[in-house]
Amino acid sequence: MTRRLEVAVERFPIAGRFTIARGSRTEIVVVTATLRDGDLVGRGECVPYARYGETIEGVTAAIEGMRGALADGLGREELQGAMPAGAARNALDCAIWDLEAKRTGVPAHVLAGLDRVPPVTTAYTLSLDAPDAMRAAAEKAADRPILKVKLGAPDGDLSRIRAVRAGAPAATLIADANEGWTDENLEAHLAACAEAGFALVEQPLKAGADAALARVRRDVPICADESVHVRDDLAALRDRYDAVNLKLDKAGGLTEMLAAAAEAHALGYALMVGCMLGTSLAMAPALLATPRARFVDLDGPLLLAHDRPDGLAYDGSVIRPAPRSLWG
Repeated sequence: MTRRLEVAVERFPIAGRFTIARGSRTEIVVVTATLRDGDLVGRGECVPYARYGETIEGVTAAIEGMRGALADGLGREELQGAMPAGAARNALDCAIWDLEAKRTGVPAHVLAGLDRVPPVTTAYTLSLDAPDAMRAAAEKAADRPILKVKLGAPDGDLSRIRAVRAGAPAATLIADANEGWTDENLEAHLAACAEAGFALVEQPLKAGADAALARVRRDVPICADESVHVRDDLAALRDRYDAVNLKLDKAGGLTEMLAAAAEAHALGYALMVGCMLGTSLAMAPALLATPRARFVDLDGPLLLAHDRPDGLAYDGSVIRPAPRSLWG
């Protein structure tokens, strides 16, 4: 085996502006790892995330640092011990999965122990905005079955919660505060979500400062996002969260994400399979974790001005299995 590594930084414009509690963006920047073995090609995409101390330069350097080991045949299992969880390991892990599928002729989902990957319905994200603007956005997306609502601004979230429900009265709603609420306003916001019929509230408090979740009345299930990255995080959070949002970039690849999903299931968590804002190449591996999921949030390509040319097929909010020309 003689594998050659290529690393590329790519930019994709967002359709408009994407805003969460931590700021706004008009484009995404991704790092793509490509492994070549003769005529065979395996690819993986990652999204360096500043919230976790990652930069484009740092992630690119970490991937480049594995060039020699990859040429010598480093496999997925060895990769887990050679790199920490995070975006860099994710890109390489997914590229190895893809290359293995191409080399063996066995689809990646079969390598992962699945007989098939059925179509799934993804949540569609509404950016944080003024309440009236979010109601208008909800009305425009009201035909989508699941809407994920970005919250967590210093004020106005109670009005946003009511406004989105008014704009999309029949949709299943997920609130995502992105660590933006506080111990002081937590109960009021959870009560408003319950009154508006939200199905889930995601990461209301800061990771590491979420002890209040073990004491507060929870009429809406609470989902961990920033608080959970890998399977070793799960057991300590059981008194605070009812569900966990697993993402490839946090877990450091599909290998750990599948293991974490199995551990979450064993511990009794409901599972969300989520994503950073990326292209279809970043979504495709995550589809292999969706058979265990209560919620799927893989709408990244729907929020971009354009996707990769061989991207996933979205029928409204329904994602079809990935074409093997894309990944796996």
